[in-house]
Amino acid sequence: MTSRFPNLFSEITLGNCRLANRIVSTGHHTYLSDDVPDDRLIAYHEERAKGGAGLIVSEIVAVHETAGFSRDLLKATSPKAVRAYAKLAKACKRHGTRMFAQLFHPGREILSAWSGMLPIAWAPSAVPNERFHIMPKPMPVSLIEEIVAGYGRTAAVLAEAGFDGFEIVASHGYLPAQFLNPRANRREDAYGGDFERQLRFLRDVIASIRTAAGDRTLGLRISGDEMGESGLSDLEVLRICKAVTGDVDYFSVVAGSSASLGGSVHIVPPMGLEHAYVAPFGAAIKASVSKPVIVTGRINQPQLAEQVIERGDADLCGMTRAMVCDSRMAVKARAGRLDDIRACIGCNQACIGRAHKGLGISCIQHPESGRELDYASVPPVTRRKRILVAGGGPAGMKAAAIAATRGHHVTLYERDRQLGGQTRLAQRLPGREEFGGIIGNLEREMALAGVSVVKDMAVDAGLIRAEQPDVVLIATGAKPYLPTGVGLASSNAVTAWDVLEDRVKVGARVVIADWRSDWIGLGLAERLMKAGSDVTLCTNAALAGESLQIYTRNHYVGRLHRLEVDIRTHARLFGIDGETVYFQDTLSNEPVILEGVDTLVLALGHQSEITLEQELAGQDVEMLSVGDCVTPRTAEEAVFEGLQAGWKI
Repeated sequence: MTSRFPNLFSEITLGNCRLANRIVSTGHHTYLSDDVPDDRLIAYHEERAKGGAGLIVSEIVAVHETAGFSRDLLKATSPKAVRAYAKLAKACKRHGTRMFAQLFHPGREILSAWSGMLPIAWAPSAVPNERFHIMPKPMPVSLIEEIVAGYGRTAAVLAEAGFDGFEIVASHGYLPAQFLNPRANRREDAYGGDFERQLRFLRDVIASIRTAAGDRTLGLRISGDEMGESGLSDLEVLRICKAVTGDVDYFSVVAGSSASLGGSVHIVPPMGLEHAYVAPFGAAIKASVSKPVIVTGRINQPQLAEQVIERGDADLCGMTRAMVCDSRMAVKARAGRLDDIRACIGCNQACIGRAHKGLGISCIQHPESGRELDYASVPPVTRRKRILVAGGGPAGMKAAAIAATRGHHVTLYERDRQLGGQTRLAQRLPGREEFGGIIGNLEREMALAGVSVVKDMAVDAGLIRAEQPDVVLIATGAKPYLPTGVGLASSNAVTAWDVLEDRVKVGARVVIADWRSDWIGLGLAERLMKAGSDVTLCTNAALAGESLQIYTRNHYVGRLHRLEVDIRTHARLFGIDGETVYFQDTLSNEPVILEGVDTLVLALGHQSEITLEQELAGQDVEMLSVGDCVTPRTAEEAVFEGLQAGWKI
C-alpha cells in the first residue's frame, strides 16, 4: 500500500537524521508526567512508535526555572534527568522512530496559578496579553543570558539521553515569538528596536543549542500566522524564516497564538475549522526557505496527509490527534487497512480538554489512549458468556466491541434503524458534522470484533426471557428533560430533539432555553439563525458554551457573534405563556421577559432512560448499566464506561 502513499511513506532527512516516513507526532502537553518522563508517558509515546510514526517530538521541556507554564511540566536542566529521558528515547527508538524534544519558555503566556500563586511572568517588555490578563515583567539582559544558556544546558542533557534532535518552540506567541514581535518587544537595546535586534534572542538560542548538542538536528516551530490583531502576520513570519533558514534544519508550521482568545483557537483547532487549513502557510514558508517543512492542523487521515505533501505544501505532516485517536494509524495505512483507521473528529473533549483540567490526555473514541499501562492489551475471557447489549449508542457499541474482542458472544440490539444514539443528533449541528464519525468508527470496531447487531428492535423483558443471555448490558441512553410546572405544554414550546429531527417547524422569532451550556444551544442558535429565524440564546451559565473546552467554545461563540445572535447569560427558564417567555436572572433573581416569541426551543439537558432496568428489576438476570442511562453526561464518559464494562464482564 505504500504505492497509494508514495510520499507519506518515503524516507526524508532532517539535518543529519533520517526518518522512515513523513508522519509526525508533534509536541503536545500530555499531563502524564511531572518533571521527568515516567512510565505512563513512556508507554504513551512508545505506543505511537509501535504504531509507525516516523518522528515523535516530545512535549515541551522547560529550559529555565522561570519557564513555569503550568503544573506537570517536564524539565531537563539537571544531569540527574538523563536516566529518565534515556528510557523514553530508547523505548521509542527501538521501533525505528526518531525522537526529538521541544525546548520551551512561555514568556508572558502563563496558563494558570499552577503553584498556588501566580508566578512572575517574564517577557521582553511590559506588554500584557489578552487571554490570561498577565502583565509581564521586562527581562533584564542578565536573565536573558541565563535563559539562553538554559536552552543549551537542556539540549546537552537530552542529547546525552539519546534524543536525535531538538525543536525551539517559537510558535503560538511564546517567548521567542515575543522577542520577534515588534508589538510585544519594545526594547531599545541589543534585543529589540529593529528587525535584526529582534532576531538576537532566537539567534543566541540557536547558537547555545548548537554549542551544547553538536550536530543534532535542530528545528524551529513557528506559527505561519498568529491569527490576532497584535500577533505576528504571515508576512512577518516569512521574513523571520528566511532570516534563519541557514541556522536550522527544518521548520514546523502551525497557526495561532496563546496571547488572544481568537488566536488560541488554532493551538488545537476544533472540528469547525477545515481539514489541513494550515497547509497554505506551510506552502508559503516552504517556497521561501531551503529546509524541509512540517505542517500541522486538522490533518486526521493518511489520504489527506498524502495530498498535502503531493501538492508541495509541506514535506511532512503533523498528525498528533490522529495518533491520539488511533496510535496504529500509520501501520494500518501502510498495510492498506484504511477502513480500520479510527479517524479523529476534532472534538477536543478528552485530548486538550483533559489537559486544560490538568488531567492526563486521552480520546473520547479511544479511552485506552493515555491509559496504556491499564489497557495495554485486551485480556481473553476464561469463560465465554452470551452478552446482550441493549442500546447502540457510544456506550453500548464500545462495551460490545471490547466484550467480543475478549471472546464473549455478543449481540447488540438497537431500537432505531440506525446506530449512534444522540451522536446522530449531534452531527446535525453546524460545524459539528464530523461528530458522526464516532458512529462509523465504533461500528467498525464491533464488526472487527465479531459483534452481531440487530437494528429496529427494542429490548424488553420478553426478549430477555427468550434469548436467556448470561449478562444484559443496558445502554439505553437518555431522553430530553422537561421540568414540570412552567407551562411547557404550550404549543410554542418544542425540544431540541424535535428541531434536530425535523419534527417541527420553528417560527420567525425563536428563543432557546439552554440549561447545559454546551454544543446543543450554540449549534441550534447557528442552525436556526442561518435558516432565517431571529434567535435569542438564553443560557443558564456565565457564558454561552461554558461547559465546552475553551478553544471549541471560543470558535463557536465567535461564529454566533458574526451572525449577530442575541446571547443572554445567567438566564433561568421560569415559564411560557403564549408568546411570552419568562426567565429569571440567576444572579439578581430579577425577571427577564421576552415577548413576541413564536417558538421556545428547550435545551434543558436529559434524563436517564431506565424503563428496561425497571422491567428487569428482581428478575434472575445479571445486569450492568453504562452511559447516560446511569446518569446523563457526555460521550467521553459513555465510551469510557463501555470500555470498563467490556473489560470486566
